[in-house]
Amino acid sequence: MFESLTDKLGGVFGKLGRRGTLTETDLDEALREVRLALLEADVNYKVARDFIKAVKARALTDAVVQSINPTQQVINIIHEELVALLGGEAPRIQRASHPPTIIMLVGLQGAGKTTTAAKLAVHMRRGGDRPLLIAADVYRPAAIEQLQQLGAQLDLNVFDEGQGDPREIVEHGLAEAKRLGSVVVIIDTAGRLHVDDEMMQEIRDLKSRFEPHEILLVADSMAGQDAVSAADAFHQAVEISGVVLTKIDGDARGGAALSIRAVTGAPIKFLGTGERADEFEAFHPDRLAGRILGQGDLATLAERAQAEFGEEDAATLQKRMQNGTFGLDDFLEQYKRVENMGSISQLLSMIPGMGNIKQQLDVDNLDEGFFSRVEAIISSMTPHERRHPEVIKGSRKRRISTGSGTSPQDVNQLLNQFKEAKKIMKAVSSGKMGGLLAGSR
Repeated sequence: MFESLTDKLGGVFGKLGRRGTLTETDLDEALREVRLALLEADVNYKVARDFIKAVKARALTDAVVQSINPTQQVINIIHEELVALLGGEAPRIQRASHPPTIIMLVGLQGAGKTTTAAKLAVHMRRGGDRPLLIAADVYRPAAIEQLQQLGAQLDLNVFDEGQGDPREIVEHGLAEAKRLGSVVVIIDTAGRLHVDDEMMQEIRDLKSRFEPHEILLVADSMAGQDAVSAADAFHQAVEISGVVLTKIDGDARGGAALSIRAVTGAPIKFLGTGERADEFEAFHPDRLAGRILGQGDLATLAERAQAEFGEEDAATLQKRMQNGTFGLDDFLEQYKRVENMGSISQLLSMIPGMGNIKQQLDVDNLDEGFFSRVEAIISSMTPHERRHPEVIKGSRKRRISTGSGTSPQDVNQLLNQFKEAKKIMKAVSSGKMGGLLAGSR
């Protein structure tokens, strides 16, 4: 989502870093470009203005201007101000002193509210909770059916009574939660195509009657400043306690994420990072600020890897790397696991300094049909070729490409990607990632 903004900020910092000293004129010019980059990313203009003002006030001090590396000092200030803009510390879900904790999801149609309800339930179950979903969007039968289907697919408890009175449905659902011993209840409320009085009044009624511990607005990050306006309207009406930003894996420019907290005062609490149920994560302002500035996000990457790879598997992989027995079968197995962690470009963006390596690996092709193509190619190889890919030359490449329905160029591309990936993974396993990154610049 922030790729364009990250590239533009990288250009600004690169230009600034080539100057031996930092004058007020240099700073003004750089911050003017930063402001334009923020505006082009669809950040609210008042938010962008106040952000630049705060950065400049901190940067125009002798301690910064006369420091040994003033550019790095400015980058550090921008990082800190981004973290503050995004809310500072990572927000937590407010819990009931006596369960169940009631979480009510609100938002406009199309933002992904029903899907988010199921994703949030999966997320909280992973943390040890026993969630119950309540289908209270009674005006859209498809929403009730969708929640039921998601519940069946993900093994989640769903309570619904069809198209009845939402207040009675929620009341009966809370009784069911107590019967089941559910410690978290997630209510999927009705949405509209636009903000209207009827929708807001229904949400107010539900809030007044059941006093939810959290009212989370589900906002579509692709909507840009429209999402910010919707967040402001919902906050004015029912005082939302937080925001879930969906579709951040799309082509959004990122302005909603950087504007919502400043405009509404409500923190972003979760991010929907893809279509799968597990592509959902708690929001950490410092991590997102690091991604925006091209500094990576190793903490999130480590969390995803820990969830996908056990300690025993990681130790086995490291041993194969170190003794040189890592082959194409291992390559395919590991990349299948990596696929479960997110898109390749998204994962590489979490590693500091990976810009050049992303280009070497031809990330676009990795993301579009890469896994199915690689599996077909590797399946067409003999066991010896998989263990020793260096023996694959002209005639073998032609045979493999014919057997896999690909071209010799595809086989070449896979072998080159395997070499690069092996180099990276070996460096990671041996703790020499820094040297590899330095060599790639």
